Formats: sequence, C-alpha cells, structure tokens
Amino acid sequence: MSGTDARRDVAARGTRGAEAAVPAVWSRDFALFFVARAVARLGDTMLPVALAAGLLEHGYGAGAVGLAMASTAAAFAGLVVFGGVIADRFSTRRLMIGADLVRLGTQSLAAGLFFTGHVVLWQLCAIGVANGVAGAVFQPGVASTVPRLATDIQGANGAIRIAESAAQLAGPAVAGVLVGLASPGGVFAGHAATYAISALCLLLLRLPPLPAGALAATGRGMRAFRGDLVQGWREFRSRTWLWGVIAVWCLYMVAVWGPTVPLVATEIVRHHGAGAYGLVNSALGAGTVVGGLLALRLRPRRMLRAGALSLFAFFGFPAAVGAGLGVPAMAAGAAVAGAGLSFWGVMWATSVQTQVPADVLNRIHAYDVAGSLAMMPVGQALAGPAAGVLGAGHVLLVSAATSLAVAAALLAVPAVRGLVRADASAPAVRAP
Repeated sequence: MSGTDARRDVAARGTRGAEAAVPAVWSRDFALFFVARAVARLGDTMLPVALAAGLLEHGYGAGAVGLAMASTAAAFAGLVVFGGVIADRFSTRRLMIGADLVRLGTQSLAAGLFFTGHVVLWQLCAIGVANGVAGAVFQPGVASTVPRLATDIQGANGAIRIAESAAQLAGPAVAGVLVGLASPGGVFAGHAATYAISALCLLLLRLPPLPAGALAATGRGMRAFRGDLVQGWREFRSRTWLWGVIAVWCLYMVAVWGPTVPLVATEIVRHHGAGAYGLVNSALGAGTVVGGLLALRLRPRRMLRAGALSLFAFFGFPAAVGAGLGVPAMAAGAAVAGAGLSFWGVMWATSVQTQVPADVLNRIHAYDVAGSLAMMPVGQALAGPAAGVLGAGHVLLVSAATSLAVAAALLAVPAVRGLVRADASAPAVRAP
C-alpha cells in the first residue's frame, strides 16, 4: 500500500469513528454555516442591482457595468484552482473568515465611493478583482466543510440549496428597496454587512478536527505548491465520472446557459416588459427551492443518473421564450427548469463530497468550479453575434435542444450513469 493510500485508509477509519459525534444535518454549527451561506448569497444577488443602478446614475453605460462584473468573475475563475491548493494546506475556516473580512473592506470602500459621489470605473474594477481573489480563496473550503458538519451530506446540501435559492429570490428586491431609500451606496453597505455576518458565523463555528492523514503535505516553497497542484490535477483526471461531467458541462455553459441568461432577459423585456421578466425570474427561483426540497426527499442510489434525468426539465425554459409563448408558459418553464437544475446541483455536490478523499477534496472542488465556470463567458459573448445572425428566438431554441443533448450525453457516459452513492448510511432508494 502506498503512503497516500495508507493516509486515506487512516482518514476513512477516523471518519467512520467520528460519525457518531456528527449530527445527520442540523446542529448549532451547521446552523451557523447555513446562515453564513444564505446571507452571503443574499448579498451576492444584491450586487448586480447596485452596480447597474450606481454606474448608470454616474453616467456610465451597460458596457461599464459588464466590465465591473467581469473583473470579479475573471479573477475568481483564474485563481480558484490555486485557492484549492491553499485550502488543502491550511485551515479552511480561517481562510474563509479572512476572505469575508477582505470583502467586508472592499465593499465598504465601494459604498464610500458611491456615498461621496467619487465613482471611477477603474477603481470599481480593482475592487472587483480583489473580491474575485477573495472568492477564489473562500469557495474551495465550502466543499470540505459540509462533510465535517453533517453525516447526511445530501440533506445538508439540499438545505443549503434551499436557503441560497430563497436568498436569490429576495436579494434583488432588497437591493431595489435600498436603492430607493438610500442610494446605490446603501446597497454596497448592505452587501458589506452580509460579509460581516458571514465572517461572524464562521468565527463562532466549531469544526470537528480532520481525521489523521486528511491534510495534504505541507512542504514549503513553490516546488511543493506546484506538486500539490499537479497531484490535484492527477486526482481529478483519474476519475472519469468527474472530468466527464465537467467536459459535458463546458458544452452546457457555451451553448445553453451562457446564451440563455442574456437572451431570455432581452426577449422578455422587449416583448413583455421588465415586470414580466421579474415574474419569470421569480418563477425560476421558486423552482430552485422546489428542487432543493425534492433533493431532501429523494435518495437515489445512482445520484448522477438521477441528476442527469432531472436536467431534461431545463428544455422548457429557453424553448418557451424562444417560441414566443405567453408569460404564464414562460414562467412555468422557468419553474420546472429551476427545479431540475437545483436537484442536479445537490446530486453533483454530494457526489463530489462523498466520492473524493478529504485530503484532495478542496483541490478537486476548485477544478470543478473552474471547469464549470470557464465557458460561461464564452457563451455569453457569443450570444449577441449568434442572435444577430439567427435571431434571438432561434438561438434559444437551439439552446433548448442542446440542453436535451447535454442530459443525454451525461447518461451516455457509463462512469457517470453507473456511479453508486458512497455514503453507506443513506436511506433506502426512492428514485432511479
């Protein structure tokens, strides 16, 4: 047995021995983590409203808003893999608290800029880059925290998904109220406060100690850092079900989700008004809550197969908008699509957290996040030119058809459809 295998064997025995002390889902510590995730998500959904309202108010256009948002996304996507290595070498809880405190400072600075009227685009982009770096350090630790707080990992992921979905519904409305009562600076101040609450919850959190051998090697210097990075890539590449899903998901981001987000917005607003778009968006959010509730109830033995089947439900959303159906039909399509996406998300997150050893989980999750997000800007960038050539409705219909192809492709990979859940304590199977 290799040294790595021996460490994992010890880690597995330690984990089994500690499970009796870890509640299935709800405990004081999981509740703190639950609140931290929900509040942080609330703040993140407030940010687009703040940026759009604030920059437009100071004479900037839509391009500036996009640039400010892209600065965060680019920094996050480019650095999250390195954040995974850091998270596997140090205390994830301290890293997440530090990242929240950094974003508390940056968003407070942004609030000050808007309150004083000194709004310069490059400064907001620099703040966005800092937020992206902090997010890249924060996100990898989320994956390894859930298994340390609950033995029912699927139930924990389902609860968190419901909370984040509810926050996504409330965030834009809260931001709109703050803009009306105060100014865009008030939204940034509120966003900063969400990071303060998240940091406080994580500070009060007591994480069970990692099992012996679950920490990555902690050699010093760039050579050891590169070694950890390479090991993470090898672990990622060695799991066909893992890289197979990410490869298919790249197509999903380019041809389905990337075009759907901007084109749905423009088509609904153009033909039915902003109120209709808000209604359809709310239906999408409500659907994600339903998907989270289903994920709490259904315990499929082959989780990725069940999740891939749920992705067929996304077809109705872009298809309804692309076909020019009425607002009720579009809202219904959005709700069903949200439920399917949310159920898939819980199945996927739980599979990663239960199938991957603790000593490389943060790095694997970082590769997962980077691969999932890398192609989304490409899809968004191609949406406009494609709509100019084919028409937005036709592009959305192509996206709808591609969503069916993506779900079918996932089911066509034996390693994906045949993966059996790893948490032996899961309840009896209730879904295929």
